[in-house]
Amino acid sequence: MNLNLLRALIITITAYSAVSFADDTSSPENTTNTESGTPSEAVAKDDNSENAQPDPLPLNDLRKFADVFGKIKAAYVEEIDDQTLIKHAIRGMLNGLDPHSSYLEPVAYDDLKQNTSGSFGGLGIEVGMENGFVKVIAPIDETPAHLGGIEAGDLIIELDDKPVKGMSLSQAVEKMRGEVGTKIKIKLVRSGTREPIEMTLTRAEIKTPSVRSLILDEKYGYLRIAQFQANSGDQFANRLEKLKEENPELSGLIIDLRNNPGGVLQAAVQIADELLEEGLIVYTKGRSEIADLSFSATEGDALNGLPIIVLIDTGSASASEILAGALQDHKRAVIMGTQSFGKGSVQNVLQLDEDHALKLTTARYFTPNGRSIQAQGIVPDIVVNRAKLGDEQKPDFYREADLEGHLSNGNDSDNAGTQDEENGDDSNMKERLEKDFQLQEALSLLKAIDILKIDI
Repeated sequence: MNLNLLRALIITITAYSAVSFADDTSSPENTTNTESGTPSEAVAKDDNSENAQPDPLPLNDLRKFADVFGKIKAAYVEEIDDQTLIKHAIRGMLNGLDPHSSYLEPVAYDDLKQNTSGSFGGLGIEVGMENGFVKVIAPIDETPAHLGGIEAGDLIIELDDKPVKGMSLSQAVEKMRGEVGTKIKIKLVRSGTREPIEMTLTRAEIKTPSVRSLILDEKYGYLRIAQFQANSGDQFANRLEKLKEENPELSGLIIDLRNNPGGVLQAAVQIADELLEEGLIVYTKGRSEIADLSFSATEGDALNGLPIIVLIDTGSASASEILAGALQDHKRAVIMGTQSFGKGSVQNVLQLDEDHALKLTTARYFTPNGRSIQAQGIVPDIVVNRAKLGDEQKPDFYREADLEGHLSNGNDSDNAGTQDEENGDDSNMKERLEKDFQLQEALSLLKAIDILKIDI
């Protein structure tokens, strides 16, 4: 690129901006709200800006940019083309704003669209940036990341022996993506562990239902929401209705939002609406009127006032915090676990062309009582730290069934009492939950509320 042409372009932009910027708005069909997955208008002008003159662009800084551009072109150790330099400049602008704003190139943009649909390839991990490293917000249930032992709060420092430091978030995500069946080596550091942890994961196609359900102790419902996808609200309603139909004596519900990284805003609002009779669910505030939104519940509580306990932890973020905060403010549920992640900002996706977009932070979330979630999160009503339950070690001994040639008990099978294979993942999940200390504490509280008939 000719530097004189670049300088002339900057001056032209400045002149155009001086007369046009105040009236400029982006086309609504070219933007998408990352929390809603639905088209939304771009950031518009302030109401008070109609007659206001915009601040002029900083010509000296723009000239400095042109000079830096020229010096890199002339003196960098390797020849570099104009498009690459401009791409790096765009990345730098977005990455310098906050951890959630970014330049979405083809792979990252495609990943974003796939994530909200509930089907994508990779490791199944929600990540952000912290001090130049990739920070794990939460692994998604039953994915390579989750099964491989990655935990919320881990810092990924190397990918395939290459340092993460210096990579943008989109570059790191792109490196973790790949063809199904291929392997990637990950090195991470974890709080409380002195040495880095190394593991090799195999990429898989991630197809995971966002909502799963179980009955605990015959009359208490358990609904696990792994992430908020476009159809999670409908899945929740269907699962809840099925629990009620199959268990007419349903006496309470546990909603598990632990390690749920968030996702589609409308899904969280729809689920809150299922459980609230009326009132505000969440609202957002930004610099422009169009960033100010609010969502309220419609009449009707699907549980008719049955007690609810919501489990959260440091991996619960964004839409998870919206749901927990709404139920907490309306005193509709007891929030139990540990303080949530604190991701209380709204990102809009502003499409540039078919393959590129900007993910830009445009507003903050607030709970019905006006609490900002950002960098604070939801503080549980009852703090219960994570722990594991295990059976007391017992000495080895023989039972009648261990003796060779023992008599049958008369049932069709000697394996009476074992779980049906057709229960599949639900059986495996139930076994894990039986050793889940936080869940068992929630179940004990739910039983106490039921016994005492306490209003919450």
